[in-house]
Amino acid sequence: MKKKLLSLLIVLTGIPLATMASEADLVVPDLSMFKTLGTNGWNLLAWGLVIIVLGMLFGLYQFNRIKKYPSHKSMLNVANTIYETCKTYLLQQGRFLIILFLIIGAAIIYYFGFLARPEAAADGGISVFGFVSVILLWTVLGILGSYGVAWFGIRINTLANSRTSFASLQKNPFHVMSIPLQAGISVGMLLITVELIMMIIILLFVPGEIAGASFVGFAIGESLGASALRIAGGIFTKIADIGADLMKIVFKIGEDDPRNPGVIADCTGDNAGDSVGPTADGFETYGVTGVALITFIILMFGQTGILPDPMMASTLIVWIFAMRVMMIVTSAVAYWINNAISKVRFGNKDRFDFEQPLTSLVWITSIISIIVTFIVSYLLIGNIEGGLWWKLSFIISLGTIAAAIIPELTKAFTSSSSRHVKEVVNASREGGASLTILSGMVAGNFSAFWKGLVMMGLMAAGFFIVKDMTLFGEYPAIFAFGLIAFGFLGMGPVTIAVDSYGPVTDNAQSVFELSQIEKLDNIDTEIEKDFGFKPDFEKGKHRLEDNDSAGNTFKATAKPVLIGTAVIGATTMIFAIILLLSKTIIAGEPMLDIALTSAPVLLGLITGGAVIYWFSGASMQAVTTGAYRAVEFIKKHINLNKKEADINDSKSVVKICTQYAQNGMWNIFAVIFSLTLAFAFFDPNFFVAYLISIAVFGLFQAMYMANAGGAWDNAKKVVEVDLNEKNTPLHDATVVGDTVGDPYKDTTSVALNPIIKFSTLFGLLAAEISIEMMVHADKTDSFNYAPVIGAVLFVVGLVFAYRSFYSMRIPRKTIE
Repeated sequence: MKKKLLSLLIVLTGIPLATMASEADLVVPDLSMFKTLGTNGWNLLAWGLVIIVLGMLFGLYQFNRIKKYPSHKSMLNVANTIYETCKTYLLQQGRFLIILFLIIGAAIIYYFGFLARPEAAADGGISVFGFVSVILLWTVLGILGSYGVAWFGIRINTLANSRTSFASLQKNPFHVMSIPLQAGISVGMLLITVELIMMIIILLFVPGEIAGASFVGFAIGESLGASALRIAGGIFTKIADIGADLMKIVFKIGEDDPRNPGVIADCTGDNAGDSVGPTADGFETYGVTGVALITFIILMFGQTGILPDPMMASTLIVWIFAMRVMMIVTSAVAYWINNAISKVRFGNKDRFDFEQPLTSLVWITSIISIIVTFIVSYLLIGNIEGGLWWKLSFIISLGTIAAAIIPELTKAFTSSSSRHVKEVVNASREGGASLTILSGMVAGNFSAFWKGLVMMGLMAAGFFIVKDMTLFGEYPAIFAFGLIAFGFLGMGPVTIAVDSYGPVTDNAQSVFELSQIEKLDNIDTEIEKDFGFKPDFEKGKHRLEDNDSAGNTFKATAKPVLIGTAVIGATTMIFAIILLLSKTIIAGEPMLDIALTSAPVLLGLITGGAVIYWFSGASMQAVTTGAYRAVEFIKKHINLNKKEADINDSKSVVKICTQYAQNGMWNIFAVIFSLTLAFAFFDPNFFVAYLISIAVFGLFQAMYMANAGGAWDNAKKVVEVDLNEKNTPLHDATVVGDTVGDPYKDTTSVALNPIIKFSTLFGLLAAEISIEMMVHADKTDSFNYAPVIGAVLFVVGLVFAYRSFYSMRIPRKTIE
């Protein structure tokens, strides 16, 4: 399969093409032109690096605090086993990323080295080899950024899981909540600060002539890394989760029973799917959104832009990154305030709602962020005519408030206390698994409706603010929507923190069971002697289950924020293609024709929807087949007469999960790569409509699947924790619903975000290759080979789409 992908690339790179200005010629303006507060923009961002480093130190400080928390050696041993298994998985994914980089790197070399012929190289400022090398360097750094934060995420999570598990045995449960949240804010801070350091280094130290292309290379790299880690992690974790969960029905055993060989794989999957994937995805999301806005600004106000005004370009870029730097400050301050309030409210309570401190953290951060946005904007750009400072601040704040409102809507459909989740439980009691599934689908559909309306309303409000502004020419809505996407991420470290809360709480519950701590000889006396308190094991179990429910809810809250950002931000990236089409003349007419009555546009909209549904099926098929093999293996090798599963059996389950995650990934990437090129070669207007379509279809498919899955998951938790009806027909029904929801919420829905962004970013290069071929054919009066090559690539894509089911089928037994 790898050879087929490489052969496809060789065919593509053999196309003889002429030259054309493009992303290679995005020139970042001199930031020192912008003067404010007695300094210039360059110095301002240089001082911003100091704040960023302090934010990084804050994250590392939280990391070290977690390492110092106590835990029993039995729990530490289990946590270390989980970490070692995660390391093996990530190393395998690293090898996979190297292969993907070689494929994409070859395309970058061809495009920037042979097709684009950048002006920076033509002017003699840098050789073509040097130019391409810089782009490849930043592509590698983008991949390493996604990969690196993923490593950090699993390391801190596998430190926090055992500490959280042990904390549940103490008198009050405050640390059961505070430790996962500390781990989350540490991940969030490291993720955002590493991202900002890389991007500001490009702005300050990479020459402007190659900085724009460096940003594009960086964005492609981090998008590639996030896509691979998100998709493979989502497939891995749900194979393991389903394999382990179904044993509860088959053998009537408990959650995370140490005799179940699938539990270690499930714990690894919690990190692969809910830590590795989200951290890499979050890293990419923040980077790509920033690159989209920079691209728009340069295309509008750069030296060769639509409305050339390098001073305005410099001003807006500095302002955007000043806002990004301030999110570090506001998130740290909000975390401290929320932690102090939570200690007063819950520090001495025997029981409290674990969702409350997380909810208050989101709202405190949102309010502080909005206030700071207006203050800093006034200080930086308050002297610009037309009230630009408050208009831009208001638009960003729409996104920031959305990042608080959308989690509240998510909780209305997925929280264990919500009416929709209670409806799932009630339906399950009389109707069994059938009504469990139907009721969860209802929750998912209603959630997509209400969230879609909220996003539409906020985007409409943003457009209303800018619609009469002449500053952005004919495209004020594009910039407004990009700023709203930027605002979605306005409290980045906290958004990542509450998302990262879930894998720690999930693992903590598993660590408790696998350690078998309550069965150890004289354990009560040992803990009291060594740690100074008398453990309460039953209460500890209940607290961990209750906290896992909160983790499930807040894992669900971050998903629509990230997918919403991807979709709204994609409109800004698509603008680059639209602008290129408007400037390209063939047969005396501009190429741009995206009227709704245009046949290519209508066909592109339909095709985008088809691809989203193929992806949904392909990703879930990989989970289905892998889970079948895992269940088959576990049922054959589980031994309920042992105290714990054989370690080699556990490793075999991990191997099965890895194998099917890798196989599913190859098919998916082959299709995405082939179809992106094929559709761009068919017709660029068709391709623009296709990109818009996958963004819109993907948005609603992701929200529906994520929230349906969240409702099923927490319905099971209600039965297990609140109703205490484990191993009953009601429990069996909700377990079935949960296993249906597993690939819904943690495989397909979450992977749509990086898939949309990767298609859009890679599509920029694909569209320009296609456009240049058409221009070349028109100028030389020669045959246009683009549709022919597109047809070949389309067939290749269909072959891999076919393989994504038929080569991944469950082995035939007696049915045929």
